[in-house]
Amino acid sequence: MQAELIFDLLKSLGETFQMVGIALILSVILGIPLGLFLFLTSSGLFFNNKTLNFIGGLIINVIRSTPFVILLVLLLPVTKFITGTTIGSGAASVPLSVAAIAFYARLVEAAFREVDRGVIEAAQAAGATTKIIIYHVLLTEALPSLIVGITVTAISLIGYSAMAGVVGGGGVGDLAIRFGYYRYQTHVMIITVVILVIIVQSFQWLGDYSAKKVDKR
Repeated sequence: MQAELIFDLLKSLGETFQMVGIALILSVILGIPLGLFLFLTSSGLFFNNKTLNFIGGLIINVIRSTPFVILLVLLLPVTKFITGTTIGSGAASVPLSVAAIAFYARLVEAAFREVDRGVIEAAQAAGATTKIIIYHVLLTEALPSLIVGITVTAISLIGYSAMAGVVGGGGVGDLAIRFGYYRYQTHVMIITVVILVIIVQSFQWLGDYSAKKVDKR
């Protein structure tokens, strides 16, 4: 019985890291450009476009305001189209990624807004192109906040992944529900909670450490 539990626990950990890993990578790849788009179209310094900013912001707000369990169900057709199935950790990664991209995009926008406007204006006055300002001013100055945002997103994803059992996604949270709740094995529930706390604390420590290392202020 113990061997079976250990096997299930390791399998669930692998599923959790797969779901969170895929969603986190996509949130960085797509969330940063999307957050940058929101900032550029509303800052008044670059491509100020209230219409595009409103549309982009509205889509993100709709996704963020939709409870994740409902988002899981709403995106089942999309999940089926992308992965060919609606069951498993790979399928659960689709709604997780959508939620993570929208969540991180707002954090990215907020990070860029924290950049000193005077630094941006000074770069413009010096004749720097928009591309140079984005890469060497915005991204450089906002890097600590971007890392903090990644940390917050990763921790949120761990919580979201616990709901992946709704679509048969597996993961540590699903294991806790199946064994700890439905089978009344309280020790399994406690073990999974402890593991999740350790994972979250590890992410938090790594994120805080990385943010401090790159912060030159």
